[in-house]
Amino acid sequence: MELWTCHLGRVDYREAVTLQERLRERVQVRELPDLLLLLEHPPVYTTGRRSEPGELPATDAIDVVETDRGGKLTYHGPGQLVGYPIMHVPNVRAFVEHMEAALVAALGEAGVAASTRAGREYTGVWVEDRKIASIGIHVSRRVSMHGFAVNVDNDLAPFGDVIACGLPDVNMTSLQAEGVDEGVDEGIACFRKRAAHAFARAYGLRQRIVTPARLERRAWTLA
Repeated sequence: MELWTCHLGRVDYREAVTLQERLRERVQVRELPDLLLLLEHPPVYTTGRRSEPGELPATDAIDVVETDRGGKLTYHGPGQLVGYPIMHVPNVRAFVEHMEAALVAALGEAGVAASTRAGREYTGVWVEDRKIASIGIHVSRRVSMHGFAVNVDNDLAPFGDVIACGLPDVNMTSLQAEGVDEGVDEGIACFRKRAAHAFARAYGLRQRIVTPARLERRAWTLA
């Protein structure tokens, strides 16, 4: 079974949601195989279904977008690898655990020892007590959208202006920050490939790289 993987570059958050919705319709009726979209976003805060007003920033310097994904408020920005798996989900808990395992493996291959933590509030991937990757999905008709965000070499300061992930004392970190002492110097382009391979392995799928042009044609011309 194939996992179509597509690198979309930098995409506005709302545009990415629209694209995911369109593609999910195709995956639900099996007109497309399972997909993994890899991209970056311009600076934006996004809320989850469990977000609360007190988590929001005090200023409107960065846009805030409400979403229907699980989890709490987080930040996206350039240098952060965002992955949107649009995939059939037979078991939500197992699906998330496979995603965590894929990111732990990719980070380990990059030279940073990461792990998971017990408890719903700690969903994601951690380096000791520092959070390096967030996960939040939405499942409809057994197919997912939204997904994961791994801090690679992005600015971490915007996390400090909100209650990130609903955890007041959370320390956010990145591959770049953690790699300083380990001599790791891996940018987002390299880590994107590493993460895509680890993701496909975690779900037992064969990766197939597709271009944005092909994906766009399939998303908008099938009707």
